[in-house]
Amino acid sequence: MEKIKPEGPSGFLAIVLHAHLPYVRRPDHEHYLEENWLYEALTETYIPLLRMFEQLLNDRIDFHLTLSLSPTLIAMFNDHLLQERYCRYLDRQTALADEEMSRTRHDSDFFPLAQMYHRRFTATRDYYEGVCRRDLVSAFRTVANSGCVELITSAATHAYLPALLSEPTAVKAQLCAGAQYFAEAFGVKAGGIWLPECGFAPEIDPFIKLTGSRFFILESHGLIAGTPHPRLSIYAPVVTPSGSVAFARDVDSAHEVWSSLSGYPGDPDYRDFYRDIGFDLDPEDLRDYLPHGIRTFTGLKYYRITGKSQEKQPYIIGKGSRKARVHAADFVRKKKVQVRELALRFKNSGTNSGIKPVITAAYDAELFGHWWFEGIEWLKSVLIGVAASHKDLRLITPSEYIEETPVLDTCMPSLSSWGKKGYGTTWVDAENNWIYRHIIHASRLMSDMVDASQPSDLARTEQCNRADITGRALKQAARELLLAQASDWPFMIKAGTAADFAEKKLIEHIQNFLSLHKGITTGHINRASLEHLEARNALFPHIDYRVFSRKIRTKAY
Repeated sequence: MEKIKPEGPSGFLAIVLHAHLPYVRRPDHEHYLEENWLYEALTETYIPLLRMFEQLLNDRIDFHLTLSLSPTLIAMFNDHLLQERYCRYLDRQTALADEEMSRTRHDSDFFPLAQMYHRRFTATRDYYEGVCRRDLVSAFRTVANSGCVELITSAATHAYLPALLSEPTAVKAQLCAGAQYFAEAFGVKAGGIWLPECGFAPEIDPFIKLTGSRFFILESHGLIAGTPHPRLSIYAPVVTPSGSVAFARDVDSAHEVWSSLSGYPGDPDYRDFYRDIGFDLDPEDLRDYLPHGIRTFTGLKYYRITGKSQEKQPYIIGKGSRKARVHAADFVRKKKVQVRELALRFKNSGTNSGIKPVITAAYDAELFGHWWFEGIEWLKSVLIGVAASHKDLRLITPSEYIEETPVLDTCMPSLSSWGKKGYGTTWVDAENNWIYRHIIHASRLMSDMVDASQPSDLARTEQCNRADITGRALKQAARELLLAQASDWPFMIKAGTAADFAEKKLIEHIQNFLSLHKGITTGHINRASLEHLEARNALFPHIDYRVFSRKIRTKAY
């Protein structure tokens, strides 16, 4: 008797994490405050994610997850100076936790927490040095080779692309340079791309195709307001006119995790992010651990959220972890209900009956572990919970979904982002719109300069060796311009967080670019100044500055 083949799950859950930080390397400052953004995220998010992936693989859990690593983040992973400084950072953190164990040894609430931090810092140091050999790119490549984690790329320096459309080569350069660097770092072309801030406009579509990426992620209303209106809403991807596949972020999944009012991270049992001993203790007691001379986060936090109107209570380690598992089970239950309802709606609609719904749950990676201390435990429990039962819901990556669903609707998504109000006001508003006249002007100068100095024959490859000062200057000009275009600067200026730093960085990169432009176009390049910039902003060592050309279409990397 012939066996009846099971129908499979009602639908799919595609979890997509986006990991990004701005380029914060300063070789001339031993203790550069903004470099701590990287060290904190390494300790609390990126390394814990890696270790979680490895544990799930060792336990033979059939999980599937997509992780976007921005090129600036990868560049910092690969930077030997930052690797060395990170090890010294971990040594300081371990010493601080050791002192805290001594200070709190008679405090039954805080002593176990000081012990916990000491164990975490020690284990992180052992893993980074002893297991990874400081090579996180290879570690991520290994988990990607398992087939359970799909790594994708982003724009080179995470520019908000719709704001650059008045000089289209700037958009092309951001996307193609990002794809090039990912392929160089991982040895394979990225199957997908995370558009920075989920920023999309129809004019960007053909440039996405140039990168060779099969898919990208956008905000929900970018698909809902698409043309023609997608018949399956945001729960099935669409093929754009260029042939790329667009997946839209699920609104419900976003609110359940991100909402400040109803999201899981606001639970009273979770650790409070803002209450840190860097602000609580006497600065004199922390003198060796606040080298910048100002109060800042140390990573040692002893209190739980408790409640907005109450005095903060001590954090209880086991209680926070248990609550994360409870919330993970709640999320899995909700996704199963949601996908069953969607499958029924698809079936009753009579349209595209062969397509199963996919819920795209997309988040900033730094939410997990950094902002939400228990977030790694929550995510791990979600992956285990979904993997345990394929009856209603199955984990999937966008590439896997595309392979399993060969026929999709065609649609051109609309202008959109995941910023406030869903469009561009976070990155283009009264507080920060002044930056774009400088960025666009510099972008046009770069394209003019590249086209004046390079032939249109793509087969001719210029070798920018140490003697080729013009080629080196063009490469550094490309780096400085890309760094100036980062979306982090207008975001910080708009939000008022580190606004002075962001404005200073933006102006610094524009001035560096203009100085290089003058030297290149006049034929008088200052070698000492060039070498200084090459040492200071050393990302993307093999960048092809011809991505800024208006004449060269640029190959798909």
